Amino acid sequence: MPSNQNPLGALPARFRRQRLLIIGCGDVGLRVARNFNARLRVLALTSSPARVSELRAAGITPLVGNLDAAASLARLGGLATRVLHLAPPPGQAEAGTRWWLDPRSTALARALRRRALPQALVYASTSGVYGDCAGDWVAESRPVAPATPRAQRRVNAEGAMRHLGHAGVRVSILRVPGIYAPDREGGTPEARLRRGTPVLAEPDDVYTNHIHADDLARACVAALWRARPQRAYNVADESQLKMGDYFDLAADLYGLQRPPRVPRSLAQEQLPLSLLSFMGESRRLLTTRMARELRLRLRYPTVREGLAAAPHQRG
Repeated sequence: MPSNQNPLGALPARFRRQRLLIIGCGDVGLRVARNFNARLRVLALTSSPARVSELRAAGITPLVGNLDAAASLARLGGLATRVLHLAPPPGQAEAGTRWWLDPRSTALARALRRRALPQALVYASTSGVYGDCAGDWVAESRPVAPATPRAQRRVNAEGAMRHLGHAGVRVSILRVPGIYAPDREGGTPEARLRRGTPVLAEPDDVYTNHIHADDLARACVAALWRARPQRAYNVADESQLKMGDYFDLAADLYGLQRPPRVPRSLAQEQLPLSLLSFMGESRRLLTTRMARELRLRLRYPTVREGLAAAPHQRG
């Protein structure tokens, strides 16, 4: 029987392998899985039976379950030695529930507690938890100040994961900005540029942060093994661009017309609220911890390299 000192020691070899469970295995999760070989077994929770064959083709063991149906998560406890939580909170709170809570992360935490806890857990949160910082440089020690319900639910999810840390799991939080990649669905500004969607005039413009999907996947892998307990990490590239400059750069790379610039007063009339919310916050992420503690060297240090890279160059 497994001992308390070595709970995996007496199990068959196939169970002694490290086992990674990915929660929310979409584009980034699949990129994470490509970083591993047969020495680590990768499992993924999916709420869609239609994705089972896709996951198996990627060398991933699928587990059908739904974070919105807590009873379907019962088998997750004790299943993995490491967990990567990539699933977002609900887009909107259900009627009668507290709008700032992420019930999905709470349900996951409860399921993981039912049996032996994983050694490490990484949660991919959002840099939106910092709120508007008026263009300041932002380190992970800055107090969170979420300004939207979406960001508030992320703060709640971070808390649910940190609570697992008090039970002995090495929990780390990745605070992630805009994810892009030429081979990611909707992963470049090209479609928006072709629509001619305006951006803010320079006096009203905001700083924005980016990370290539491949570099984010590598950051997830590094954090699973190298992150410090109860530690938050900003994960972003070295670009220092305002949003309008980012779209101008992309337009020049694609040979398209630069987007029109409008003052904020007109943008509020012409753009949807979902887009305006990203134009209401300005910050620049400091990534010293990512470089020093995760020892991550970015393959795409700025968006210029990342947008210019052809999909087949990924590796």
